[in-house]
Amino acid sequence: MRFDIITVLPGLLESPFAHSILQRAQKKGIAEIVVHNLRDYATNKQKSVDDYQYGGGSGMVMSIEPFAACIEKLQAEREYDEIIFMSPDGVTLNQSTANELSIKKNIIILCGHYKGIDQRIRDIFVTREISVGDYVLSGGELPAAIVVDAVVRLIPGVLNDETSALSDSFQGELLDAPVYTRPADWRGHKVPDVLLSGHEAKVNEWRHEQALERTKTRRPDLLE
Repeated sequence: MRFDIITVLPGLLESPFAHSILQRAQKKGIAEIVVHNLRDYATNKQKSVDDYQYGGGSGMVMSIEPFAACIEKLQAEREYDEIIFMSPDGVTLNQSTANELSIKKNIIILCGHYKGIDQRIRDIFVTREISVGDYVLSGGELPAAIVVDAVVRLIPGVLNDETSALSDSFQGELLDAPVYTRPADWRGHKVPDVLLSGHEAKVNEWRHEQALERTKTRRPDLLE
């Protein structure tokens, strides 16, 4: 799977993709993450990629030409399943979306800044708009990293235990049940007896009950 991320701040994405699961996925050749500097596609000597917005108002708008040039260059090299724009206007990212994206082959992600990007980029090129929450960040880089992380970990072969991704919170539309490890008794705080019983059916039943109760308490909206 390949991600091409277009940004004016490529250095901001160096660390998220250089550690842990994402690093391992790239080393295994399972995922390829390529970051493109939008300024390389600027059409002026100053390498600026924004301009004043028509109609007046505060805030600069990212220009159409650099984005179009980069996207079209990439499209000439391979076919893309999705061109995603990270935007607070988009559909909120959830596990279902991550699952869907994990079976794609090639994805472009656009990172906006300032007041936003020229609407024509969204109209002509973008196939999907995704938000990571009802708040505004300084740019689309961190949301893009979140999307890549959420998707790549689902690809078979990325995690050491492939079944662990399938039992994460939200995979069954419930939050995950509490988890424990050794010691079984820490300062009088004990692990529930059922988890020590070795009885798989009872353990699974307990986990489902706990997940359901936790979801009712913390995220009742997931049960609606």
